[in-house]
Amino acid sequence: MFETRSLSGDLADCREAHAPDTLVLNTERDFETLDPAVAEELGLLVDGLDPVSIPDEWLPADVPDPLAQYAGSDFTVGLPGDGGVTWTRQTDPPVVFVKPRLSTSPDPFVDFLLAEALVEVGCDLPESFLGFFGERYRDLAAATPLDPAGVYQLAAALYVAYCGLHTRETFADWEGSHSDLFDAWVDAGERLEPRLGDLSTEVARGQTEFPAAAELACSAIKHAEDGRVEIPTPFAALDSSAYAQTGPEYAVEWARKTFEKLDR
Repeated sequence: MFETRSLSGDLADCREAHAPDTLVLNTERDFETLDPAVAEELGLLVDGLDPVSIPDEWLPADVPDPLAQYAGSDFTVGLPGDGGVTWTRQTDPPVVFVKPRLSTSPDPFVDFLLAEALVEVGCDLPESFLGFFGERYRDLAAATPLDPAGVYQLAAALYVAYCGLHTRETFADWEGSHSDLFDAWVDAGERLEPRLGDLSTEVARGQTEFPAAAELACSAIKHAEDGRVEIPTPFAALDSSAYAQTGPEYAVEWARKTFEKLDR
């Protein structure tokens, strides 16, 4: 199921600088959630396993099945929406996974996703949006009129924005030193820009569901260092040092105020 992925050049430098002990593994098949039976195979490649433990009281009564499984007692890696590269700190050392769905993607883009994951591991960020929100996940659900799937999608987007606030400065600083990774980071942001211009209007008219709009705008925040990408309202309020510092408390209050305005 797993095969060590060799790194060289800028990626090797990135791992050495940010997450030197981290294993990078190619996976034999795509996965959304890595089920416990397969996850246990990691035990052959790492020194130890420390499955995440989620208190029952963190979750509302009605949540999507993958989230309930992730929060359960079995060792589970990943959540739907994690994309082609995901990582875990439930192993010692941490592991970054590269899924075969990326086999047709341009190499610079895959390298950017890998570098991003290594920087996230090095920043000691929460592994998932559930670890990020913790007991405030219930508060987020209560602050919105969204169904459980919508809360899931919004929470995942808000987590992406929070991580981006902590990683984007690193990428911006790579201009000139790690040019290929820097260029891939800039290019990924530029590809999002045409979809951002009318996003606020689309939400107001009901043409785009709020969680989907949040997913797009929060992804753009990862590339908005030094004003490189303009984030539309109401998501621009997440592009702030206050969010970077206070995390879930800020996110829940932002969601509450945002939906109050949308309901008027």
